[in-house]
Amino acid sequence: MTTADAWSDTPATALLVLSDGSVIEGYGLGATGQAVGEICFNTAMTGYQEILTDPSYSGQIITFTFPHIGNVGTNGEDIETVNMAADSGIRGTVLAASITDPANYRAAQHLDAWLKSRNIIGISGVDTRALTALIREKGVPNGVIAHDPDGNFDLDNLKLAAANWPGLVGMDLAKDVSTTQTHQWSQKTWTWDEGYLDADGGKFKVVALDFGIKRNILRLLTDAGCDVTVLPANATSDDILAHKPDGVFLSNGPGDPAATGEYAVGTIQSVIDAGLPVFGICLGHQMLALALGGKTIKMHQGHHGANHPVLDQTSGKVEITSMNHGFAVDAESLPDNVQQTHVSLFDGSNCGLAMKDRPVFSVQYHPEASPGPRDSRYLFKRFTDLMETAKAA
Repeated sequence: MTTADAWSDTPATALLVLSDGSVIEGYGLGATGQAVGEICFNTAMTGYQEILTDPSYSGQIITFTFPHIGNVGTNGEDIETVNMAADSGIRGTVLAASITDPANYRAAQHLDAWLKSRNIIGISGVDTRALTALIREKGVPNGVIAHDPDGNFDLDNLKLAAANWPGLVGMDLAKDVSTTQTHQWSQKTWTWDEGYLDADGGKFKVVALDFGIKRNILRLLTDAGCDVTVLPANATSDDILAHKPDGVFLSNGPGDPAATGEYAVGTIQSVIDAGLPVFGICLGHQMLALALGGKTIKMHQGHHGANHPVLDQTSGKVEITSMNHGFAVDAESLPDNVQQTHVSLFDGSNCGLAMKDRPVFSVQYHPEASPGPRDSRYLFKRFTDLMETAKAA
């Protein structure tokens, strides 16, 4: 399958080589070199910079189904990575159309230059609809993305690298994107003509475990009245409880929850045993399920986009959500003291849980969006309500 311009003799300067040996040609952008990862697709129509800085995509090559990526440029405000000193972990990006010059008053840098600065390899000129159809039919493939301005590629070695990469199952990637030091967070969400303002403390002391946390999660916790302390992924329960928190937040992140859970599950169990309110998102949701005795499974193609309908079974409300996950909680594995609270209306997969006898809950999707709809922001108030009740007891 080739997607280089059929009406031009311009040689391909980038390749996407799949683990089955398929070769997709295109034109390189961003960083040069090669990188191996899992190839997924994202259906969001906006927010490419937020997506490309979401640590949950570590180890993946992101295919955008929306054809025009880069037309509003990039800026210093739409970044979701908290630990900017760490490598993004994102292995590459696949685009249909070439990047145009930015046309937006907030644009500070061309996407091509920004990708170079983030060491992310890109390829354009790809039939992303065909690639997406392939992924939906056969599941997410592993692959290699390569960019050489001169078009010189060792195809045999690229095919070998794609075929030999073990995939995300069994990979603990949270440790690579987590903060390495405890720090405070006080920034609130963006407001028109003011940008990001800081809060002066908060009513609820919250410890957020950073498995690859997004900035907008921290901002919404701050908006909700939380005084947030961020701890590394490998923090112990003693580390957490030493801060005397009113609640504990378990963040999103990349990789296999079972692998990260080898050091995090025991910590989560101890926090639950301490009786503290707990709120988890994405990877945090999956590891909470593991801590409660459930299981996680690798999905066929995953959920990546900003248009996923989810039913809140506790209220009967349907919300449109932002999602980014390749693993899911097996609802059938949840113990009797845990109820499923949310379910995907696309495929019926689990999207939320809550303990029946403890102030503990989590969701698979991203209520903070960035990008995406704001339907699910009520969950942050649900968390503060649990802490309010616990403080009054």
